[in-house]
Amino acid sequence: MPPLRARLRAEFDPARNPFLAHCDHALFLLERDGRPAGRIAALVDRLALEAWGERVGMFAYFECGEGDRDGAAALFDAALGWLAARGMTKARGPWSFVSQEWGLVVEGFAPRPVVMAPHNPPHYAGLVEAAGFAKAKDLLCWRISMAEGYRIPDRILGLTDRVAERLGVTVRPIDLSRYDEEVRLFARLSIETLKDNWGFSPITEAEIAATARDLKPLLRSDCVLFARTAAGRDIGFALSIPDVNEIFAKCRGRLLPFGWARLLLGLPRLASYRMFGLGVDAEYRGRGVDALIYRAMWERMARPDLEMEINYVLEDNHAMVNAIEKLGARPSRRYRVYERPL
Repeated sequence: MPPLRARLRAEFDPARNPFLAHCDHALFLLERDGRPAGRIAALVDRLALEAWGERVGMFAYFECGEGDRDGAAALFDAALGWLAARGMTKARGPWSFVSQEWGLVVEGFAPRPVVMAPHNPPHYAGLVEAAGFAKAKDLLCWRISMAEGYRIPDRILGLTDRVAERLGVTVRPIDLSRYDEEVRLFARLSIETLKDNWGFSPITEAEIAATARDLKPLLRSDCVLFARTAAGRDIGFALSIPDVNEIFAKCRGRLLPFGWARLLLGLPRLASYRMFGLGVDAEYRGRGVDALIYRAMWERMARPDLEMEINYVLEDNHAMVNAIEKLGARPSRRYRVYERPL
């Protein structure tokens, strides 16, 4: 499925993508006989360098034909040379110009990719590995489908009842009439709860505002939930995004002239979602609050044709992986982030 062209162009536009304000980058195009045959981007995120304490540059937007090892090698030589010239000692990727779009699909090429998630042909992993890259980290995805009989296990229902009673935690939906204020709460909770995750790097106020602006037309109140203690402390969140890729696939990557009509008419009928994020304050982890939030979201969104991809979770986040498995979700996809020394 082609990416939405307008969105992809915006990723490369400093006036529309605030990530580029703290990112130096270069774009490389492979040509044969005057025709494009591949591409790659190299980037240095100054905020990430400061946060990680490592001289790690990234590659992104890699595209190359099947079996074209020479072409892939030429692209990586250009990108990695650019990174090395800027003092980087390690390269990591794929890692795009927008938050949380990392990795190559290495398992689960079907079904189609969900919204705001990368996708690639199966042969890309071999080309990346032939260029000297090895696995740095895998990111896991799961799928749930009510049409296929999914229900929250009874033991989880009992557990979450006890959690809510014992901890006095309640879950509420986002108040869209106070959207800007709720976005600030969401941003604070996501930073506080995810800051220790591998690969996390700071995001700016401008990036938060841009993401909030882009998501606002898509969100319903049941897409964003907050968990709060009886004392009024906000301790967790969850975000699910309607999978508008289902609509965009029919637009062939273009919103004009008829794509907007498809989006506006199709959005209320969408039954597919991506669970984009779920976080719980460190003090409350391992106490069932994550399952409580998940249950609340599921019960609000449940309909006979509902499908959701939980996308994605670090493979060594054992607490979250264990929780998702206990919820009865089915493994569906695996992304791999690669790394190599320079």
